[in-house]
Amino acid sequence: MKRLYLIIFLISYIYSQNYTYVKPSRDGIGKIYMGREISGIMGHRGAGWLERSSRGYEERPDLVIKALKLGKSDIVADFGAGSGYFTKRLAPLCSLVYAVDIQKEMININKGQMNEAGIKNVLFILGDEKETNLSKESIDYLIMVDVYHELEFPYEIMKDIYSSMKNNGKVVLVEYRKEDPKLMIKPLHKMSVKQVQKEMINSGFEFHKSYDGLPRQHMLFFNKKNN
Repeated sequence: MKRLYLIIFLISYIYSQNYTYVKPSRDGIGKIYMGREISGIMGHRGAGWLERSSRGYEERPDLVIKALKLGKSDIVADFGAGSGYFTKRLAPLCSLVYAVDIQKEMININKGQMNEAGIKNVLFILGDEKETNLSKESIDYLIMVDVYHELEFPYEIMKDIYSSMKNNGKVVLVEYRKEDPKLMIKPLHKMSVKQVQKEMINSGFEFHKSYDGLPRQHMLFFNKKNN
């Protein structure tokens, strides 16, 4: 019986990391994960678009922050923090924010934003494609805003994030709605609820709830799966 369980575990483990490759589409990298082509990433030269003045009414980041219901003692990871658009909105509401990005240029931009705003409770972390470099079991909330679809190694990153979350921690993904054909966002930069849930479950998480009050995006909350 133990041997059977080992075989099942190994098959599941191999499947979980099974990436396939195709000719890249216009906005993709040609890497397929669970039926989805991974999109290319936004480089640091796109920081201006992240900070555009219209974002406030187009996407209602104020509602994202409100839906998190952060407490003053919470430790938050802003994963794929980019220019710091959400970092500066999260920091006043919690104890500490880890601003994680894989681009040094984005981290430098974020640091500049925090210095200008006089925000002191942010630590900056340079991650890579497979590791967050966050401490184990240290995070109450980890939020990714329009980031998950760009992860080059989504399975590996989410397993690493799983280990960094406290037992009652929440992972929150905000992604443009693929279900909305009228939403003028590049197709690979949109995700359906079904696809997000499928991939997150594959990484060990379970769906907790959704917040449906945003004009253009899903906001999905996940827990560590109870074993």
